[in-house]
Amino acid sequence: MTFLLPARSGVVPPLRGSTASLGVPAVADAVVGWLWTVALFLFPGLVAAGLCAPCLAAERLRALFDALPPAGRVLPSYLGVSVGLSVPYVAGVALTVAYAGEAGPAWSEGFLTTALFGAVLVALVAPAVAVIGLPRLGVDWDPTGYGYSTWLLLVGAGLWYALVAAVPLVALAVGMALPGGY
Repeated sequence: MTFLLPARSGVVPPLRGSTASLGVPAVADAVVGWLWTVALFLFPGLVAAGLCAPCLAAERLRALFDALPPAGRVLPSYLGVSVGLSVPYVAGVALTVAYAGEAGPAWSEGFLTTALFGAVLVALVAPAVAVIGLPRLGVDWDPTGYGYSTWLLLVGAGLWYALVAAVPLVALAVGMALPGGY
Protein backbone atom coordinates (compact mmCIF):
# COMPACT_ATOMS: atom_id res chain seq x y z
CA MET A 1 0.00 0.00 0.00
CA THR A 2 1.43 3.35 -1.00
CA PHE A 3 0.87 6.46 1.04
CA LEU A 4 0.86 9.94 -0.38
CA LEU A 5 3.80 11.79 0.92
CA PRO A 6 4.95 14.97 -0.74
CA ALA A 7 8.33 14.66 -2.31
CA ARG A 8 11.05 17.06 -1.33
CA SER A 9 10.72 18.86 -4.63
CA GLY A 10 7.10 19.77 -3.83
CA VAL A 11 5.71 17.41 -6.49
CA VAL A 12 3.36 14.69 -5.36
CA PRO A 13 4.25 11.30 -6.82
CA PRO A 14 1.61 9.67 -9.04
CA LEU A 15 -1.03 7.56 -7.36
CA ARG A 16 -0.58 3.82 -7.56
CA GLY A 17 -3.42 1.40 -7.22
CA SER A 18 -6.07 4.09 -7.33
CA THR A 19 -8.79 5.03 -9.77
CA ALA A 20 -6.55 7.56 -11.46
CA SER A 21 -4.80 4.79 -13.34
CA LEU A 22 -8.06 3.19 -14.49
CA GLY A 23 -8.81 5.82 -17.12
CA VAL A 24 -11.88 7.24 -15.41
CA PRO A 25 -11.92 10.34 -17.64
CA ALA A 26 -11.96 8.18 -20.76
CA VAL A 27 -14.82 6.07 -19.42
CA ALA A 28 -16.75 9.19 -18.40
CA ASP A 29 -16.29 10.64 -21.88
CA ALA A 30 -17.58 7.43 -23.44
CA VAL A 31 -20.60 7.37 -21.14
CA VAL A 32 -21.40 11.01 -21.89
CA GLY A 33 -21.07 10.29 -25.61
CA TRP A 34 -23.51 7.38 -25.38
CA LEU A 35 -25.95 9.46 -23.33
CA TRP A 36 -25.90 12.22 -25.98
CA THR A 37 -26.49 9.63 -28.70
CA VAL A 38 -29.46 8.17 -26.83
CA ALA A 39 -30.85 11.66 -26.20
CA LEU A 40 -30.52 12.58 -29.88
CA PHE A 41 -32.40 9.43 -30.89
CA LEU A 42 -35.15 9.90 -28.29
CA PHE A 43 -35.64 13.67 -28.70
CA PRO A 44 -37.59 13.69 -32.01
CA GLY A 45 -40.01 11.04 -30.80
CA LEU A 46 -40.57 12.76 -27.47
CA VAL A 47 -41.19 16.12 -29.16
CA ALA A 48 -43.62 14.48 -31.58
CA ALA A 49 -45.34 12.78 -28.64
CA GLY A 50 -45.87 16.14 -27.01
CA LEU A 51 -47.18 17.76 -30.17
CA CYS A 52 -49.46 14.83 -30.98
CA ALA A 53 -50.84 14.50 -27.44
CA PRO A 54 -54.20 16.07 -28.42
CA CYS A 55 -54.86 12.91 -30.46
CA LEU A 56 -55.18 11.05 -27.16
CA ALA A 57 -58.53 12.79 -26.68
CA ALA A 58 -60.01 10.11 -28.94
CA GLU A 59 -61.25 7.22 -26.82
CA ARG A 60 -60.22 4.63 -29.40
CA LEU A 61 -56.62 5.84 -29.47
CA ARG A 62 -56.47 5.68 -25.70
CA ALA A 63 -57.88 2.15 -25.94
CA LEU A 64 -55.11 1.26 -28.42
CA PHE A 65 -52.34 2.52 -26.16
CA ASP A 66 -54.03 0.95 -23.14
CA ALA A 67 -53.95 -2.46 -24.84
CA LEU A 68 -50.29 -2.23 -25.85
CA PRO A 69 -47.57 -3.30 -23.41
CA PRO A 70 -47.35 -2.42 -20.61
CA ALA A 71 -51.07 -3.23 -20.60
CA GLY A 72 -53.21 -0.84 -18.66
CA ARG A 73 -50.76 2.07 -18.87
CA VAL A 74 -51.41 4.58 -21.64
CA LEU A 75 -48.47 6.97 -21.18
CA PRO A 76 -45.55 4.50 -21.41
CA SER A 77 -46.99 2.78 -24.47
CA TYR A 78 -47.83 6.13 -26.10
CA LEU A 79 -44.29 7.37 -25.56
CA GLY A 80 -42.86 4.06 -26.81
CA VAL A 81 -44.94 4.17 -29.99
CA SER A 82 -44.07 7.85 -30.56
CA VAL A 83 -40.36 7.17 -30.22
CA GLY A 84 -40.71 4.06 -32.39
CA LEU A 85 -42.46 6.02 -35.13
CA SER A 86 -39.60 8.53 -35.15
CA VAL A 87 -37.03 5.84 -35.98
CA PRO A 88 -37.53 6.08 -39.78
CA TYR A 89 -37.01 9.83 -39.60
CA VAL A 90 -33.90 9.60 -37.42
CA ALA A 91 -32.50 6.79 -39.58
CA GLY A 92 -33.18 8.80 -42.76
CA VAL A 93 -31.39 11.84 -41.39
CA ALA A 94 -28.47 9.71 -40.20
CA LEU A 95 -28.18 7.96 -43.57
CA THR A 96 -28.40 11.27 -45.41
CA VAL A 97 -25.64 12.81 -43.33
CA ALA A 98 -23.49 9.67 -43.60
CA TYR A 99 -23.84 8.96 -47.31
CA ALA A 100 -24.71 12.22 -49.07
CA GLY A 101 -21.53 14.01 -50.03
CA GLU A 102 -21.32 17.57 -48.86
CA ALA A 103 -23.98 19.45 -47.00
CA GLY A 104 -26.18 21.30 -49.44
CA PRO A 105 -28.47 20.06 -52.21
CA ALA A 106 -27.69 16.38 -51.57
CA TRP A 107 -28.71 16.73 -47.94
CA SER A 108 -31.78 18.69 -49.00
CA GLU A 109 -32.91 15.87 -51.26
CA GLY A 110 -32.22 13.30 -48.54
CA PHE A 111 -34.25 15.23 -45.97
CA LEU A 112 -37.21 15.55 -48.34
CA THR A 113 -37.03 11.85 -49.20
CA THR A 114 -36.91 11.02 -45.50
CA ALA A 115 -40.00 13.17 -44.86
CA LEU A 116 -41.88 11.46 -47.71
CA PHE A 117 -41.02 7.87 -46.76
CA GLY A 118 -41.55 8.59 -43.08
CA ALA A 119 -45.01 9.97 -43.86
CA VAL A 120 -45.94 6.83 -45.81
CA LEU A 121 -44.77 4.59 -42.98
CA VAL A 122 -46.48 6.60 -40.24
CA ALA A 123 -49.73 7.47 -42.03
CA LEU A 124 -50.36 4.21 -43.89
CA VAL A 125 -48.27 1.33 -42.58
CA ALA A 126 -48.70 2.05 -38.85
CA PRO A 127 -52.52 2.21 -39.07
CA ALA A 128 -52.53 -1.03 -41.05
CA VAL A 129 -50.43 -2.70 -38.37
CA ALA A 130 -52.79 -1.39 -35.67
CA VAL A 131 -56.00 -2.48 -37.43
CA ILE A 132 -54.90 -5.67 -39.17
CA GLY A 133 -51.80 -6.90 -37.36
CA LEU A 134 -52.57 -6.32 -33.70
CA PRO A 135 -55.92 -8.16 -33.63
CA ARG A 136 -54.28 -11.15 -35.33
CA LEU A 137 -51.65 -11.12 -32.60
CA GLY A 138 -54.38 -11.23 -29.97
CA VAL A 139 -54.44 -7.53 -29.09
CA ASP A 140 -58.12 -6.63 -29.46
CA TRP A 141 -58.21 -2.92 -28.77
CA ASP A 142 -61.04 -1.31 -30.77
CA PRO A 143 -64.41 -1.40 -28.99
CA THR A 144 -66.17 -0.27 -32.21
CA GLY A 145 -65.02 -3.17 -34.38
CA TYR A 146 -62.24 -1.76 -36.60
CA GLY A 147 -64.54 0.02 -39.03
CA TYR A 148 -63.80 2.80 -41.47
CA SER A 149 -63.99 5.40 -38.68
CA THR A 150 -61.11 3.66 -36.90
CA TRP A 151 -59.09 3.73 -40.12
CA LEU A 152 -59.86 7.45 -40.57
CA LEU A 153 -58.87 8.18 -36.99
CA LEU A 154 -55.58 6.30 -37.25
CA VAL A 155 -54.69 7.70 -40.67
CA GLY A 156 -55.54 11.21 -39.44
CA ALA A 157 -53.36 10.78 -36.34
CA GLY A 158 -50.60 9.34 -38.54
CA LEU A 159 -50.82 12.29 -40.92
CA TRP A 160 -50.61 14.69 -37.99
CA TYR A 161 -47.52 12.87 -36.68
CA ALA A 162 -46.01 12.91 -40.20
CA LEU A 163 -46.66 16.65 -40.48
CA VAL A 164 -45.06 17.30 -37.09
CA ALA A 165 -42.01 15.25 -38.11
CA ALA A 166 -41.79 16.69 -41.63
CA VAL A 167 -41.82 20.39 -40.73
CA PRO A 168 -38.24 20.50 -39.37
CA LEU A 169 -37.01 18.25 -42.19
CA VAL A 170 -38.56 20.43 -44.88
CA ALA A 171 -37.19 23.56 -43.20
CA LEU A 172 -33.72 21.99 -43.17
CA ALA A 173 -34.13 20.91 -46.78
CA VAL A 174 -35.05 24.42 -47.88
CA GLY A 175 -32.15 25.85 -45.92
CA MET A 176 -29.72 23.35 -47.43
CA ALA A 177 -30.94 24.03 -50.96
CA LEU A 178 -30.26 27.75 -50.70
CA PRO A 179 -26.85 28.99 -51.83
CA GLY A 180 -24.70 29.01 -48.73
CA GLY A 181 -27.74 27.85 -46.79
CA TYR A 182 -25.84 25.77 -44.35
